[in-house]
Amino acid sequence: MALPINIEDLLNKRKVESNRIEFKAGWNPDKIYHTVCAFATDLENTGGGYILVGVEEENGVAKRPVKGLNEKEIDDILKDMVGYDAKIEPAYMTKVSPEIVDGKPILVIWVPSGLNRPYSVMESVVAKKSTPKFYVRSKSSTIEAKGEILDQVRALANRVPFDERGNEAIKIDDISGMLVYEHLKTVKSKLAENFISRSLIEILDEMDLLTGPQENRLIKNVAAMMFCEHPEKFFPVTQVDIVIFPEGSIENPDLMIEAPRITGPVPKMIKDTLSYLRTNVIKKKIAKPSDREESDKTFNYPYQAFEECISNALYHRDYQEREPVEITVEPTHVDILSYAGPDRSISSDAIKAAKKLKARRYRNRRLGDFLKELNLT
Repeated sequence: MALPINIEDLLNKRKVESNRIEFKAGWNPDKIYHTVCAFATDLENTGGGYILVGVEEENGVAKRPVKGLNEKEIDDILKDMVGYDAKIEPAYMTKVSPEIVDGKPILVIWVPSGLNRPYSVMESVVAKKSTPKFYVRSKSSTIEAKGEILDQVRALANRVPFDERGNEAIKIDDISGMLVYEHLKTVKSKLAENFISRSLIEILDEMDLLTGPQENRLIKNVAAMMFCEHPEKFFPVTQVDIVIFPEGSIENPDLMIEAPRITGPVPKMIKDTLSYLRTNVIKKKIAKPSDREESDKTFNYPYQAFEECISNALYHRDYQEREPVEITVEPTHVDILSYAGPDRSISSDAIKAAKKLKARRYRNRRLGDFLKELNLT
């Protein structure tokens, strides 16, 4: 299978958080399968991870040129992995992609978050008899889950984020092949190379956008969020509403400008919303100081702040809520309302402290992966 992301982005830890990437100089099945189990269990709901075998690490950075593996070794590894996968409970199949980097073959193991979490694996997958254990990621390391952490792991059972759930209402005809192809081309995925010669359902399967048994494969919600021209068909009121009050909503509520409703796949909504704000809300002022030749340019709002806010509003939106993302522009400030508000794991005290927040649960972890690959968040 081909990766849904460019290999150089993984090697340089771009577009994927560094704690979701692990480099292994050689094939060590026990340690590697502990990490596979940890990524599949995905305690932090960050979206699983990638293991690059044949790549040495130096101070957290991939050492180039890569060490690589030999072809015979890769063939043996792929054969062994069939048996090692069988030692994961409940059933989980790893996704493996041989890649050529710096002229040498390496192996990339892509481990998306599993739908039947949590997962355990034998402490030693090479031994005939061993004890099953749970593993999780702690920063950039894999550790055995014990005590309170083990309780949290077990509590993950049947807790699948909405964007990763299969949806019987979504049919293959609802997914735009052109949008899928443009995405793969933009992120420089090898899946774009032979796109025309393959069926769309095959491509979606390799992108981990299908779920369920072979006789009843369902398309995941995130596929419609990203690659459906009208995702509001499945997630009602998926849209952005912008209202401008030139004199203030309290001072003169009757004077308002309503922007055209913004709809479409999530990346398009983000781009269209930013385009409208840049054109109609962000204003530049030029002042010419008397003591020097250069003029001073100032803006009422930094565009980068809008980029972050709008992307996050659509990334972390609850797509089961029948409410739009609402943007209200006042003379003195801009309000952005995204339902259903902050995750309950973030306290109001943490928000008031205005420090870096870390939620233990991401509402739409896979949607976030796609947006990161597109540099939208």
